[in-house]
Amino acid sequence: MQRIKGYHAHIYFDASTIDQARTLCEDGAKLFPLRMGRVHERPVGPHPDWSCQLAFDAEYIGVVLPWLALNRNGLVVFLHPDTGDDLKDHTDYAIWMGAMRALDLSDF
Repeated sequence: MQRIKGYHAHIYFDASTIDQARTLCEDGAKLFPLRMGRVHERPVGPHPDWSCQLAFDAEYIGVVLPWLALNRNGLVVFLHPDTGDDLKDHTDYAIWMGAMRALDLSDF
């Protein structure tokens, strides 16, 4: 089994939910030892929607995942481990909260 180095939670949003997403990400960064990425108002990398990334160490999955589940308020959250295998991390190992979205996996 590959070792999980950490996790990335990608919060998806659009123009009508950007403030909600920003607040969710900022609140998460205040509550947990997370690294909040930029709030992207365009698709970035494999992500089909606007997004913000929350990166955190593997030891926090047990508190961050349920917090996101209870606080996402309808936002789509794409969560995946960082094992070093980007393709599997974004497909086989991925966890979706809300509607699954098609990723652009061409760079993997």
